[in-house]
Amino acid sequence: MNLVLFEQDRDFIIQSLRHGQIDYLEPVTEALEADLFRQLLGRQILQRLAESFPSPRQKEEVPVWLYLASQISLRLHRAAGYHAFPYVIRTGGLLAALGPAVGRQAVPPDSGVASTCCPGFNHKNRYDRQTPCDQDFLRQFARDTDSDRLQAWFHAQVPRLLRSLKLFDAEGLFVGDASYVFVPDNEHYEHSAKLLFDEHNHPVDPNKVDPRDRRYQWRRCYKLVSLIHVNRSLDFFLAVGARLAPGHQHECPLLYALVEEFLRAVGRGVMRVLIVDRGLLDGARMGRLKQDYQIDTVVPLKKNMDAYQDVVGLTRGKHFRWEALAEPAPAVERPARPPDPVLAQREHKRQATRAARPPAPASSSRTLLGLARGVSSWSECPVPLTAVIHREIDAEGQVEDWILVTTSASMSAAEVHATYQLRTAIEERHRQYKCFWDLAKMSACRFSLVVSQVLFLLLAYTLLEAHLVRRRRQELDRRTRGRVLETLGPTVDRVAVYCQQRFGLFSLPEFAEILLSLPAPARRKLLPKIRQLRRDLYRLLENARAP
Repeated sequence: MNLVLFEQDRDFIIQSLRHGQIDYLEPVTEALEADLFRQLLGRQILQRLAESFPSPRQKEEVPVWLYLASQISLRLHRAAGYHAFPYVIRTGGLLAALGPAVGRQAVPPDSGVASTCCPGFNHKNRYDRQTPCDQDFLRQFARDTDSDRLQAWFHAQVPRLLRSLKLFDAEGLFVGDASYVFVPDNEHYEHSAKLLFDEHNHPVDPNKVDPRDRRYQWRRCYKLVSLIHVNRSLDFFLAVGARLAPGHQHECPLLYALVEEFLRAVGRGVMRVLIVDRGLLDGARMGRLKQDYQIDTVVPLKKNMDAYQDVVGLTRGKHFRWEALAEPAPAVERPARPPDPVLAQREHKRQATRAARPPAPASSSRTLLGLARGVSSWSECPVPLTAVIHREIDAEGQVEDWILVTTSASMSAAEVHATYQLRTAIEERHRQYKCFWDLAKMSACRFSLVVSQVLFLLLAYTLLEAHLVRRRRQELDRRTRGRVLETLGPTVDRVAVYCQQRFGLFSLPEFAEILLSLPAPARRKLLPKIRQLRRDLYRLLENARAP
């Protein structure tokens, strides 16, 4: 069965109603998920992703775009197992976006329980379909998809999609990082590794600590290396690359391989700055990115490096200058409405009480920044570096230094500091993935299924982020998945009317007014049509199998 698209055209539908002509009507609920899928289908996003998807099937009985839509819907609903697909279809917004050609929802008068009926894409089922495709099809399709080809598809197609939607920021800031994905201690998890972690979930060498210490625990895990696009104001967080590997594999070559794949997918000029942590230090690759692609890297140095000691030595020179790190400027407040007199009086009393209190002692801790350009003592890096020395001085006068380096020859010390501060945002995103999107809630041990869950979760997250940006709702970006869906969740009940592959959405009072104002000939033509739709819909549910 081919994809059937419906164009929203209220004027056409109103004229069709006045002539007594409709194909189908149904009640729908306007929600974020339905709006998201309408955008994905209307802009041909799912179709473009499906064209290049590494399908494991030679014969396509179910369209790949429906498989992608089903995977995204499952991730939006935090469903780790495919057995939840019938319930997600009943409660989500996917069917409302697909229209009656793929599925309908009704409440039979005998049971009073909402149910769905779908024509399906083949004629092999003995029971009436309540989902567009079977849950076993989704599981088997994901299981048989080659994990390497799936990851290569993600690295190539997602950046191209975001570029076509013009979602890449002109400054070109990207963050590379690695995180551990913990799974149950089951040796059947393919390609997983069991490592010793401390109380902060940092891996430790079992030969250097006492494994019997309760502060350390053996945990089974994978390593997720990700490449993320952000902007200065952190209005979005778009995953453009991800690689899942055994937990003991080093993340450095994996990340720079992601960068190379990203550059092959979108070309030069999109990525301008790469922000990484100490674990991803690689002077040779940093130099290659600068020389071949004009990409600057911002990264802290390790204290055991010779380059670190050389830069600290520069601070002892009599001509070396320090500058105080300026406090961030307060956010610009929007013009307020005229104050309420009662509230204004309360605020005046509160300010007077605060002014009467003795002032709190100012914190004497401060941060000094020092800048050194043309540093070439790191032999592994073929390009000169700009070093920014951070000298942290606490209230007791204790001093601690740490150093950021960048391959940029023009960034100021404050710019380098502010740029690296963006990397800390990724920690909150990892928390979002793991706590509120159930990234590590694995229901299968096969590696292809694990990779499928991780990549489709990142795809769903990225598409939702892109949807919020296009809807100009960036302020919701920092909220959890549940809060976003609750904020943009079901808003109002509508009546969807379809005719000749066009549809219109009407509020209940609006639709009732249109029906009551129709001329008598149009009402006489609509009445038998609506009765026939009602009979056909209930007849489709007579042989439905319980989900």
